[in-house]
Amino acid sequence: MAVNIFGVTANSHADRAKIKSGEILLSINGNIIEDVLDYRFYQVNRDLTLEIKDKNGEIRTVRIVKSEYEEIGLEFETYLMDEQKSCRNKCIFCFIDQLPKGMRESLYFKDDDSRLSFLFGNYITLTNLTQHEIDRIIKMHISPINVSVHTTNPQLRCKMMHNRFAGDALRHLESFAKAGISLNCQIVACPGINDGDELIRTFTDLEKLGVNMTAVVPVGLTKYRQGLYPLTEYNQETAAQTLDIIEKFGDECVKKYGRRIFYAGDEFYIKANRPIPAVEDGIGMIACLKEEIEFAVEDSEYNDALNYKVTMACGEAVAPYLRDMMKIIATKFPNIEINVVAIKNNFFGGGVNVSGLVTGGDLIDQLKDKDLGDKLFIPSSMLRFENDIFLDDVSVEDVERELNISLGIVNNNGDELVREVITVKE
Repeated sequence: MAVNIFGVTANSHADRAKIKSGEILLSINGNIIEDVLDYRFYQVNRDLTLEIKDKNGEIRTVRIVKSEYEEIGLEFETYLMDEQKSCRNKCIFCFIDQLPKGMRESLYFKDDDSRLSFLFGNYITLTNLTQHEIDRIIKMHISPINVSVHTTNPQLRCKMMHNRFAGDALRHLESFAKAGISLNCQIVACPGINDGDELIRTFTDLEKLGVNMTAVVPVGLTKYRQGLYPLTEYNQETAAQTLDIIEKFGDECVKKYGRRIFYAGDEFYIKANRPIPAVEDGIGMIACLKEEIEFAVEDSEYNDALNYKVTMACGEAVAPYLRDMMKIIATKFPNIEINVVAIKNNFFGGGVNVSGLVTGGDLIDQLKDKDLGDKLFIPSSMLRFENDIFLDDVSVEDVERELNISLGIVNNNGDELVREVITVKE
């Protein structure tokens, strides 16, 4: 295996070593380079010996001496240096299978790539890992690894993921745990399938493995489920029952280990109509956002000259909580009117009510002809990474033009949100 060099950064170590675009990187310090993990891992050393194959097929050795962790200066056509690995499963709850037709092609790609787990925090199922990849993760001590477990019952996992190898892949969890690899786990809970006694079994097994943390989120269902496995949404009663299990195990772990291992996603508290606790590890984000807003408001200087109106658009689930948070800002800045509007998700339908799946079309349809004030704020989760396009391919510019208002894009950060709201007229 080897990787093609797409470019060389000017004045870099690679440039000074006369490595050229179009050549091939074979190895670093005798280690074959297959992709980004190999490259990132082996280039950190100070003294490097690279094997380079030129365009004529001639192989030469290049020595580079640099600071530890300093970049060599090689550029590659894709970040991963090869193709992104796709998912081999057909999970009964897969959200991508519930997308309507006609959306941009990239939205239908199901990734299941261990490299993305380490680099960007993506969750993987372990079902397409080769023994070479397992050995490499352990050798490099790549940690943490984020795993979509769903259940530790092998037969049930095969059923839920529609993959006869899904149960056997669970053995990789033990291999990673024994090697000291930190494991962050995720469970998509489906009513009557992997909750109840099955969830208790899964928690018990994961606790024995010593996983770092496990997040449980309720299955999300759209209106596009024709021909798919029959699933139901959680209601207040079933959400409360599942929440009781999660909290019980979480509390027991605090007593035994001094920390919580099992967490419920905010959606469970919303569905169960219970207060959302402030917890760490990215679970309980609503309560964390509220706490950040409180601190930011406290640190902000009072200004009674601020007199204007803004609108916050969000999903239906979070709207009641966001309204309470905006009251915190309004208490200190009473002349700023903050209107929170819950956007009904007509695009996906079903039980979809989170902000991250609100589309530009629904924003336009439901906010047109409304008095939105001086600025419309939306969470960045509504947009793709570049912050320019909604899931339905409507652009930020389209929304601004149709609603005749400036759009403010805010990350899930209380300090940033407060700062944006109180500086609209600056």
